[in-house]
Amino acid sequence: MREILLHEPLDMHLHLRDGAMLRTFAPLSAHSFSGALIMPNLVPPVTDGEMVRAYRRRILDAVGDAVFEPYMTLFFKPEYNREFLEPLTEEITAIKLYPAGITTNSEGGVEGFEIDALAPALEAMSTLGIPLCIHGETGGFVMDREAEFVPIYEALADAFPDLTIVMEHITTAQSVAALDRHPNLYATITLHHLLITLDDVAGGMLRPHLFCKPIAKRPEDREALLEAALNAHPKVMFGSDSAPHPRHAKEAPGCAAGVFTAPIALPVLAELFSRHEKLENLQHFVSNNARQIYDLNPPKKTVRLTETPMRVPERYGDVVPLFAGEEIGWSIDSVEIE
Repeated sequence: MREILLHEPLDMHLHLRDGAMLRTFAPLSAHSFSGALIMPNLVPPVTDGEMVRAYRRRILDAVGDAVFEPYMTLFFKPEYNREFLEPLTEEITAIKLYPAGITTNSEGGVEGFEIDALAPALEAMSTLGIPLCIHGETGGFVMDREAEFVPIYEALADAFPDLTIVMEHITTAQSVAALDRHPNLYATITLHHLLITLDDVAGGMLRPHLFCKPIAKRPEDREALLEAALNAHPKVMFGSDSAPHPRHAKEAPGCAAGVFTAPIALPVLAELFSRHEKLENLQHFVSNNARQIYDLNPPKKTVRLTETPMRVPERYGDVVPLFAGEEIGWSIDSVEIE
């Protein structure tokens, strides 16, 4: 029976929602992860220090005694400046930029990407060492949106060479290639984008619980993501983009975008990396790279995973997870806190 010890696993793109959903789903991530980068697209979005502090308190209350660090983010606004941001440098880990209306709760995002309009905020972030995370999609044809955004990533990387820019939940070979062209570009990759293509979502009967944004792409795109993740590319890190939506919002007209993976992410990743004979690289993907890119010192936690089958629950609350009701080949054996 194979096994692996993962030290300080991190989820660098996580949606925890708020209220009752937060209280249900935050403990599921806190059980096996040392920390996570928490997305700010609540209603209303997290846009100032008071909101950051209040949301962090609600997360810590929800996880109870679990050892878990919520790395907080702000919802990007072009009017942010150094005077506003400097007092927050010890309270936020990054700022998340959404194009307006491109995904869940992003209506207050950026309307255009004129560099001159964004420059004051991005220069302040560069000076203060605050990373910029971007949901990189245009409003074009859905399969082309991320590829069309790559030139914007590259223009921002060139214009602000001291700014750490994280391309969030990348799905295309073009985004992977951009990593090696710009020293300040990095990326997160989700579990589901390592596993599925658009054919899995809509090639037969429509599977709403696999619908997400960015939408899953072509087999060659998935292969590029796998190549980067499995081979411990130093500029990619795990970000689940785990996004719980109640069943009625997924199995409905106007299906909500998001795949819920947080409770099973580490076992499925272990199974995936093991199948490709790359298990030794999983530590880099789920922890080491993120710690270096973000300069993090997460709480000490060791997760022991073994090649022991487990059946994924049909529901977590009213949310259907990836592989609901199916058997997966690995499971969490123990979690140790130092």
